Amino acid sequence: MNKVCVVTGGAAGIGRCIVEMFAESGYTVYFIDKTPEAVELAEGKMSERGLSVTGFVGDIAEEQTLRDFVDFVLSIEDQIDCLINNACLTNGGILSNCSYEDFLYVQRVGVAAPYFLALSFKDYFSGAGAIVNISSTRAFQSQANTESYTAAKGGITALTHALAVSLSGIARVNSIAPGWIDTGSYHEEDYVPSYTEGDIMQHPSQRVGEPADIARAVLFLCDERNSFINGENITIDGGMSKLMIYHNDYGWDYQP
Repeated sequence: MNKVCVVTGGAAGIGRCIVEMFAESGYTVYFIDKTPEAVELAEGKMSERGLSVTGFVGDIAEEQTLRDFVDFVLSIEDQIDCLINNACLTNGGILSNCSYEDFLYVQRVGVAAPYFLALSFKDYFSGAGAIVNISSTRAFQSQANTESYTAAKGGITALTHALAVSLSGIARVNSIAPGWIDTGSYHEEDYVPSYTEGDIMQHPSQRVGEPADIARAVLFLCDERNSFINGENITIDGGMSKLMIYHNDYGWDYQP
């Protein structure tokens, strides 16, 4: 039986890796992104490989775009199996005078759109569907001037457990909070990563994360055999958020 996956922000970065991995696993994938050139490139490259991938251009901060995207998917498919809410962005924060409208724009993309897509698809899940929301470790810890993004990631994390309860018997809902994931290879064809020893060794796993680390976990959570995982957030950051950091302790030196 054909399985259908819907992904937001699927033209680049972690989203494109998710689209690719699900398509390679036999899913029919529909994704939305707001950059026409990136959508065309991603769809074209995967279609050339024989993968069933269809892109849609639009800004998910706009309600009409969301309605059009849902209508597009449902004009082709009777049901879907998975919804992956990946898209988000940052407009900075309080130190860069992020405006009221700029702040709300990030929340529309990062929180309101996932809610509206869950609402729109809830009657079209095949059996026990799966929703996976991409959060961030920034939902739980911060750097300065990140309020717009951090608020969106905090919102999507809380929305996850709320939806898991409300959609009991309809779809199981989980989130993933990535740490440092180097998405360069999913933006630039000739990308060559360059890390310092500190970049690597600050992670207990002793490496920087890759998009596939997140995509594999998303695929895992969408597998019906793992249906007892519900309402959960899984942090995938190489253990970095578990590392206690104090000035002048264990080689750490704070330089303001």
